[in-house]
Amino acid sequence: MLKKMTFILLALAIFMVVPALAQDGDDDNDSGCRSGKFVGAYTSPLINQDVFGDGSVFHTWVYQLNLHSGGTADQYVTADLDYIVNAGSISPAIGSWTCRKDGKLVVTLLEALYSPVASSAPNVPNPDIALTNHIRATYLFSIVDRNTLQNTQRRSRVYDSLQDPTDPAGGHLGHLITAVREYKRLKASDADLLAP
Repeated sequence: MLKKMTFILLALAIFMVVPALAQDGDDDNDSGCRSGKFVGAYTSPLINQDVFGDGSVFHTWVYQLNLHSGGTADQYVTADLDYIVNAGSISPAIGSWTCRKDGKLVVTLLEALYSPVASSAPNVPNPDIALTNHIRATYLFSIVDRNTLQNTQRRSRVYDSLQDPTDPAGGHLGHLITAVREYKRLKASDADLLAP
């Protein structure tokens, strides 16, 4: 009886594992979410941005997206701390990713928005920043190859400082953005160490 039960459990395990492995595709195919080969660090530059919109200051900012093997994700934008006292700030975005059945990658991130508070505000002796909103952003990526992601859609929910940003149906749903943004893998290289 013990041998029969062991055989049945082993057979069930094989039948459950084989379809899961088949979904991943073969090892030569780098595209698609199920391969898992997209996990890593990516950057997407915003070159020569007009910081204040008046032509007085230009900077290049960089989106820094990290996709971790456990299904977690985080993103930092170098613009977030630019002129923090006068323009406010955004926290790093923390969240998770999942694969859709069509092979595309969905990333949902939660971040906080802070705005400047005047020194004349009650209980604020010096100019400072204060929490004004939370933002829950969802991104759809196509995986071009093992080194390139294309963000093809993104949409955010904005929550005021009193609302629960963990409520996926709460806040105010913004417009769908379909402008494509390309992310490239940030590859480790010893080239600078070997340069003369």
